[in-house]
Amino acid sequence: QVQLVESGGGLVRPGGSLRLSCVVSGSIGSINTMGWFRQVLGEERELVATLDSEDRPKYQSDVRGRFTISWDNAKNTVYLQMNSLKPEDTAVYYCNAGGTYNSLTGSYYASTNWGQGTQVTVSS
Repeated sequence: QVQLVESGGGLVRPGGSLRLSCVVSGSIGSINTMGWFRQVLGEERELVATLDSEDRPKYQSDVRGRFTISWDNAKNTVYLQMNSLKPEDTAVYYCNAGGTYNSLTGSYYASTNWGQGTQVTVSS
């Protein structure tokens, strides 16, 4: 069983930055893909960024150039560095571990391994 705990959310002004963390624990030996998702109340959870099994990042077009996903093996933690934040980035952010990455299409299919989420609010 895999446990995921997100942290690092908060309230920031437009143009500001946050770094989200997701600590992975439990049966992590088979985990080789990670994803960050976000969800606004009443809307679908959407993919933000992924790491494939070779630690290659991919980004949703709305965040490309502003967000960076990375994995720290020593800390079993995946990060989402968010820069140049916009009000439309406001959402609850979730990490997902062990999803299926389609190398042909670049799509990430979420597993059932989710964290509890961390709120990001971008407002002036």
